[in-house]
Amino acid sequence: MNFRKLIRPRVTNIYQQKKTWKRWLFLVALLIVSFSLWYTNTLVRNIARDERNKITTWANAIQQRVNLVNYTNDFFDQIRVEERKRVELLAETMVRIPRADDEVALGFYLKIIESNKSIPVILADPDGNITGVKNVDFDPDTVPVLTPALREEFSVYPPIQIDYYNGNLNYFYYKDSHLFSELKVVLDDLVKSFFQEVVNNSASVPVIITDSTRTNILAWGKIDSTQVKNPVFVRQTIQVMSAYNEPIEIVIAGSKHYIYYQDSFLLTQLRYFPYIQLAIISLFLLISYLLFSVARRSEQNQVWVGLAKETAHQLGTPLSSMMAWVEYLRTKDVGEDTIEELQKDVDRLNTITERFSKIGSVANLKTDNVVEVVYNSIDYLKKRTSNKVSYQITPARGTVILTQLNYQLFDWVIENLVKNAVDAMAGQGKIVIDIQEEDKFVLVDISDTGKGIPRKMQRTIFNPGFTSKQRGWGLGLSLAQRIITENHDGKIFVKSSVPGKGTTFRIMLRK
Repeated sequence: MNFRKLIRPRVTNIYQQKKTWKRWLFLVALLIVSFSLWYTNTLVRNIARDERNKITTWANAIQQRVNLVNYTNDFFDQIRVEERKRVELLAETMVRIPRADDEVALGFYLKIIESNKSIPVILADPDGNITGVKNVDFDPDTVPVLTPALREEFSVYPPIQIDYYNGNLNYFYYKDSHLFSELKVVLDDLVKSFFQEVVNNSASVPVIITDSTRTNILAWGKIDSTQVKNPVFVRQTIQVMSAYNEPIEIVIAGSKHYIYYQDSFLLTQLRYFPYIQLAIISLFLLISYLLFSVARRSEQNQVWVGLAKETAHQLGTPLSSMMAWVEYLRTKDVGEDTIEELQKDVDRLNTITERFSKIGSVANLKTDNVVEVVYNSIDYLKKRTSNKVSYQITPARGTVILTQLNYQLFDWVIENLVKNAVDAMAGQGKIVIDIQEEDKFVLVDISDTGKGIPRKMQRTIFNPGFTSKQRGWGLGLSLAQRIITENHDGKIFVKSSVPGKGTTFRIMLRK
């Protein structure tokens, strides 16, 4: 039974299965994220709807309170008009008293004057001399004339001119009654308390009440009081609130006011919570993935090192025996050419043993001519590949391009790349090796005329066990990558590949 044929397909299919698993896991993760966002957004919409219903109810309550305040204000305006009429009636009565013809009319007029129990009135001549008062809070005996302060107090409304007879004029001054003044204070307190209640009962949302200019704040709630005096902050806050919700317009005591409000802080938090949650989960998964990747890579390195050391150890015993057999054959009648070829193979096995023994160890890098190393490697491989494979190396032999490298390990990399190129060309084609020197790097490009590598496979060809050959373990390129990256602190990658035309691998070494 060919054990190798049984194992190789399983190793090769691991990476295809890994891609399939990644796709399914990504699809499941996408479904979980989509469901989480959908469910959270549904909750946000429901809470937002409930919150807006509360705000609507609150706004309706505001409007009812506004209607009550406006009704009270209209009622006060009616009282003001009625008091004006009463004053005008008193003034007309004062004019008619001197002209009364009988006692009945005179008594009627005096009864009208006597019925005024609340409106403060002052009767004065054009010079300001007080001729009569009623319901005032000063003594007319001590204040016989209209002082400037008294005139200003009784000039809220224009005085009524009274013509007794023949141009004998007097002026009838009055102001709001004591009852009306007390009711006015109550109205002002009602408006102020209304604003405060609007702020306090704003359904736990930030709220601002402005005047008709939409710039002066009359009251606010759920907002930093230290920022309210900042006009820039106020303007920006009002703009944000306007963008979220249409302001509520109310008319109180004949003046327009606007109520701006915004979503509650809890709703805003809930709206952004799933994104923050997903970001934290993604960060956690990323850190976990990196940690597991580092652990897995370390475990792989230990397996590689152990396998390489064990291989070198296992090769040591038969290699020593073969070296003894070569020396024994030298004493026999065996052709010298045969002995030399055997010696080369023994030396090659010894080199391979050294290569495996260096895996996992600190590479002993020395300054060497990379051109000469490449030529030596190709000289060995030419005799062991098909005659239908041609080689072209630039620059010419003898050119010196120095870099730090380990001869045995770097030679192994060249061997693996060339063997893969020969297999890709099916033993027939051309291999071109171009060595260049830049300011910081030495570049080695190895090109073939093989079947090429599909783009989707270019990222996985360096994975251990990956191979497209029927007879292969998929370790050559993985070893080459480890030698270049870990032992030489360089890079190796597919520079270009065109299906049906060939592939170019590039090695970058630090100068």
